[in-house]
Amino acid sequence: MAIIQPVRKDVFHKSATKKYSAPLRFWHWANTIVISGSLVTVLINSTITDRKAVSDLVKTQLKDAGATITDNQAGSVAHALGDSVWAVHTWFGYVLAGLLLFRLVLEVFQLADHKFIRRIKNLYMQLQSTKKERELVKHELTVKAIYAVFYILLIIMAVTGLFLAFEDLLAPFKAIRHSVKEVHGFCMYLIIAFILVHLAGVFLAERKDGKGIVSDMINGGDDK
Repeated sequence: MAIIQPVRKDVFHKSATKKYSAPLRFWHWANTIVISGSLVTVLINSTITDRKAVSDLVKTQLKDAGATITDNQAGSVAHALGDSVWAVHTWFGYVLAGLLLFRLVLEVFQLADHKFIRRIKNLYMQLQSTKKERELVKHELTVKAIYAVFYILLIIMAVTGLFLAFEDLLAPFKAIRHSVKEVHGFCMYLIIAFILVHLAGVFLAERKDGKGIVSDMINGGDDK
């Protein structure tokens, strides 16, 4: 069994599939949309609205139209275009921070069996006490640990992103802006890596004994 492959069956109730509450399913798909949108804005600003590329395009098009424009003027146009895309990225960041807060609140108020931290604790205790299906429990605990790292990355992304969004209000900390931006960008690459690993794991699960795991995240889980 691949280490990245999620398990559809409930480790604690072998005859049943995992259950996903409606709020958790909402968070999962909303988070998927927001993270995807945020990454698309980064991709656009690093390709389509790249400052040098846009500046050259503006100068060329205006020159062909008989107008003249300086490098600074063309750069200002490119900068304004890039800023408009980053504004959308910032709004995606606000929503992502809101969804993260929603997930933390959900962890407190949802049913005990659905609590992420409690499931990790129970898995660890079961790993220490049982000899049967030890590999299955160990695998599930590993998958949960990977998800825990993802949650930590989301927290770091949200905190650093909010810092950059409100940097004018955080003027006393301006000296660390570059470091914060570096951490924010590095975490983005780690999140992309997690997404690729997660998609690969789900793909493997759907092809093997975890078939139906995607529909479970849509309808909540079915014992059939």
